[in-house]
Amino acid sequence: MQRLLASTIVAATPRWLPLADSIVRRRRPRRSPLPVLSLYKPRKVSRGITMVSNKVNKQGDLCNEGMLSHIMWWKEKMESCRKPSSVQLTQRLVYSNILGLDPTLRNGSLKDGTLNMEMLQFKSKFPREVLLCRVGDFYEAIGFDACILVEHAGLNPFGGLRSDSIPKAGCPIMNLRQTLDDLTRSGYSVCIVEEIQGPTQARARKGRFISGHAHPGSPYVFGLAEVDHDLEFPDPMPVVGISRSAKGYCLISVLETMKTYSAEEGLTEEAVVTKLRICRYHHLYLHSSLRNNSSGTSRWGEFGEGGLLWGECSGKCFEWFDGSPIEELLCKVREIYGLDEKTNFRNVTVSLEGRPQPLYLGTATQIGVIQTEGIPSLLKMLLPPNYGGLPSMYIRDLLLNPPSFDVASAIQEACRLMGSITCSIPEFTCIPSAKLVKLLESKEVNHIEFCRIKNVLDDIILMNGNTELSAIMDKLLEPASVVTGLKVDADILIRECSLISQRIGEVISLGGESDQAITSSEYIPKEFFNDMESSWKGRVKRVHAEEEFTNVDVAAEALSTAVTEDFLPIIVRVKSVISSHGGSKGEISYAKEHEAVWFKGKRFTPNVWANTPGEQQIKQLKPAIDSKGRKVGEEWFTTIKVENALARYHEACDSAKGKVLELLRGLSSELQDKINILVFCSTLLIIAKALFGHVSEGLRRGWVLPAISPLSKDYSTEEGSSEMDLLRLFPYWLDSNQGNAILNDVNMHSLFILTGPNGGGKSSMLRSVCAAALLGICGLMVPAASAVIPHFDSIMLHMKAYDSPADGKSSFQIEMSEIRSLVSRATGRSLVLIDEICRGTETAKGTCIAGSIIERLDDVGCLGIISTHLHGIFDLPLSLGNTDFKAMGTEVVNGCIQPTWRLMDGICRESLAFQTARKEGMPDLIIKRAEELYSTMGRSKTSSTVHHGPSVAKSKASGLVDMPDGLGNGLELPSGAFALLRKDVEIIVTAICKDKLLDLYNKRSISELVEVVCVTVGAREQPPPSTVGRSSIYIVIRRDNKLYVGQTDDLVGRLAVHRSKEGMQGATILYIVVPGKSVACQLETLLINQLPSKGFKLTNKADGKHRNFGMSVISGEAIAAH
Repeated sequence: MQRLLASTIVAATPRWLPLADSIVRRRRPRRSPLPVLSLYKPRKVSRGITMVSNKVNKQGDLCNEGMLSHIMWWKEKMESCRKPSSVQLTQRLVYSNILGLDPTLRNGSLKDGTLNMEMLQFKSKFPREVLLCRVGDFYEAIGFDACILVEHAGLNPFGGLRSDSIPKAGCPIMNLRQTLDDLTRSGYSVCIVEEIQGPTQARARKGRFISGHAHPGSPYVFGLAEVDHDLEFPDPMPVVGISRSAKGYCLISVLETMKTYSAEEGLTEEAVVTKLRICRYHHLYLHSSLRNNSSGTSRWGEFGEGGLLWGECSGKCFEWFDGSPIEELLCKVREIYGLDEKTNFRNVTVSLEGRPQPLYLGTATQIGVIQTEGIPSLLKMLLPPNYGGLPSMYIRDLLLNPPSFDVASAIQEACRLMGSITCSIPEFTCIPSAKLVKLLESKEVNHIEFCRIKNVLDDIILMNGNTELSAIMDKLLEPASVVTGLKVDADILIRECSLISQRIGEVISLGGESDQAITSSEYIPKEFFNDMESSWKGRVKRVHAEEEFTNVDVAAEALSTAVTEDFLPIIVRVKSVISSHGGSKGEISYAKEHEAVWFKGKRFTPNVWANTPGEQQIKQLKPAIDSKGRKVGEEWFTTIKVENALARYHEACDSAKGKVLELLRGLSSELQDKINILVFCSTLLIIAKALFGHVSEGLRRGWVLPAISPLSKDYSTEEGSSEMDLLRLFPYWLDSNQGNAILNDVNMHSLFILTGPNGGGKSSMLRSVCAAALLGICGLMVPAASAVIPHFDSIMLHMKAYDSPADGKSSFQIEMSEIRSLVSRATGRSLVLIDEICRGTETAKGTCIAGSIIERLDDVGCLGIISTHLHGIFDLPLSLGNTDFKAMGTEVVNGCIQPTWRLMDGICRESLAFQTARKEGMPDLIIKRAEELYSTMGRSKTSSTVHHGPSVAKSKASGLVDMPDGLGNGLELPSGAFALLRKDVEIIVTAICKDKLLDLYNKRSISELVEVVCVTVGAREQPPPSTVGRSSIYIVIRRDNKLYVGQTDDLVGRLAVHRSKEGMQGATILYIVVPGKSVACQLETLLINQLPSKGFKLTNKADGKHRNFGMSVISGEAIAAH
């Protein structure tokens, strides 16, 4: 897009030639290396650029070279608008400045001193953020930003869609949070500009300042210190960079809020993709090291390696970057968030050394660590239903990134202690670390949040003061250190917690103080004082603002006196006067909108002044006016004394509120040096709450803590893998206390080859073992009566695979890609679980591939389970020394075979396929036909495929055919003999079909007698389109003098299948179109049974033994007659 822009610049204005040339040379900073199609018209760009040169001449350089890339970025966003209203607004934009304003339109001036020019200056500081500027009671946006508000925040443009005005939109003050949520949810960052509040001189322009930013995962917090409510803080969204080195992939994650970064090196491609799937990130950067794979090509992702990652990233918005990955990414973050170049980021990387590999995406989804439709969620089984939020997130992250043995042991020991304590436990106040950091750094912590921070500190102090809880806290220091990247000694932690808690208690009002009561007056509405004072009273202790609080009390008393003296006599008079023309009305009322107490009344002025009580006060009344000097209404009145008292009261309240905010922000400043301690304490409590909840739920479900054993780091010196024993294991999604779970003992000392019927529990066994092993190496409870689990270096589970049309890959390709990753990463310390291996290809070669994979895993010496229905594996000459055969058992109940769902030794060859199909509602007609076909296969000595090719064991050198006696491998008939054979077959088949069709017609089985036309399809020929969707019988004539008889409704497809087999590329077929599927089936059976009696050899002779159809014997005379 930049290249196209540069070309247009050259065509439009020669003075831009040097700038355009520099842009063309510069690498495109955004998107993928794939070609980018331009969707905008060059004519409009030319107009915008021409205006740039005019602006440069008239008003200075509004669009320098540095801004062009940002303008083009906004142009892409404008082109993606789809709402009709926002599309109309984009037609009024020009691309001459970073706001997109057309100065020739109404309200589009960019002269110095205008609001537009002020907004342009703010926008230039953060050119890729939506700018919202406070104007009175609204936040307004213009140009590009107005279009974004209309498109993504559901706002209507100001002034409708009139074409003579610049695009403008906005939202009321009260809707700011919702608007920011809508924009950040759509991936935009927002810069908010506030007005300086307070009195200003007439016609003077209000001062404005950038009050803060809202980013995805980082909300706008300006003004929170003044309010009572809490702000829902989303999970922080990092800036992510990916690079590659000799160690593997590296994922760099930078959190601007926390000022931290982590660089996880040595990751596999699958691990990186998993992390990208579960992590919502603000920006994605790909390092140039990804462009070149091990084969030396720069076409990333084309040759397999990197393809999975490329598929994940190609559909997302990303940018390339060069240089040192960490340093360059940190520079990008400073640029994005407008941070000072000296801003430091703390390294919180946890080394992968000694830790298991992060969970692969397939493993995480298949056991429900990542929510997946149809898969029981493991996360939901680990915690009570009311334990969501931060504790659940910790458990999820723990499972996705299993800890080292030492950390897992600490977690397990903490869980063990939690299960045996007898004392009460604290509530475990949980505060997100990012929220703590952002509020303290921005000095926007309100009194409610300070109370919560104190609760966190007091919980830590309480745990330390209890013997049982103190032992638990000691065990949790190491897990908390891993999460936060901070090392904190227990004694220092308690000392700091005590000091900080004490300091907060000295400043913050914790409730119950009698000197914080809202002012009350007999004659002034309570709502008035409540609105004026509730926003600052009860927040800090009065001793720190005694002077300001006293001034408010004095001013409130003076206001009460003024109201009593000036308004009360009038009220008394009104109540005593009775008029025949309608009663007088008068009361002391609170004008909420104007924050004032006034007299509200009508018909209270006397017709005749007689010096009666109240008349003097009536004469002092004057109409009430608002802050702009306008009369409020006909019924509102005040006096000079009341107005002066009201002004003094407001001034006193403002001073007190300012003092309270000063104290709150001062305390925030004090605690900024203690942020690390506060983050560590909050994280420790989150972990404690998560583990207490887990132990509580685990005990309820009958789970136990396993014994976990470390493995030698040098696994190459081990003779064999460690053992895993799971006694009375049951699926994690079932509750053993309810008695509906089948219990199994899994004593795994080697690799298992697992067989069993459909629905027999093979997949459930794999998921159960995988979940138990994962929970064990994380230090958590497992669904078993007892367990011994080695601390595996990786746990890998592969279940079913689906095709990926977008990537052009079949399900078997996907399966092979995933299993390749498992096999290549497997070590003697790994647990490898593969369900129904090689299910996606033809049986013979799939069996051999599966056998080879099993041999490889056996040689590695890992533990695992490979489930399969490929029973031919047991006939292969495999070299296995670390593999056992296991099966899911069956039993006979009332003459029917039923699964027992119990693990046993041996091999199970019963699939229960027919029972399963019938159970799922498959029509009985289909099941009975399937049983008949199966019975013919059982009596056949040829292959188990429908068309009965040879078995693997008996195939000759070609691997396809069982050669008859007298014919060697590759022997073919001479061409002349083949032509005679084809003619003989055609005559006999035509005669048999004619007689059968005539018989069916006479029996009224078919409505009309059709002509029998036998058509030949030779080598390199295809059936005509007229055969599509029509039933036919066909005969394949092979070069070895054998015939294959079949019927189909897709002749083109069937011929392609036959010709795809080795040695059959030039096969010739004869076919006859017949009336309907039923007739085709009958003719197929008839031909299979009668052609051998005429001297022809068939490859699928067994298919003729169908009990559904009869046999018709045709006499030799009848054949001769034809």
